[in-house]
Amino acid sequence: MSSEPAGKATAEGPVFEAVSVHLRDILGEYEADDVEITPDSSFHEDLQLESIDLVALAGRLREQYGERVNLAEWLAEKDLDDVIALTVGQLVSYVESCR
Repeated sequence: MSSEPAGKATAEGPVFEAVSVHLRDILGEYEADDVEITPDSSFHEDLQLESIDLVALAGRLREQYGERVNLAEWLAEKDLDDVIALTVGQLVSYVESCR
């Protein structure tokens, strides 16, 4: 019962750039800030991020975009396989749909 936002995110635009900046900051804590981030990058497989990193990202996005971007609620609607396969582009599309 997941609700996917319409449209496919591209590597352009202010939301993609903002998400990329936040991800680079988080990846920098692991000294992995040179990893390429694209809309197709998966959080688990490509970026090697853990659930605690998604919590940190959720806080940053909520701080930047306000209460309407509720990553925890959005992820709670997904099954585990969907969360594991989550891509940067899917997240960007979600944030764009909340604006």
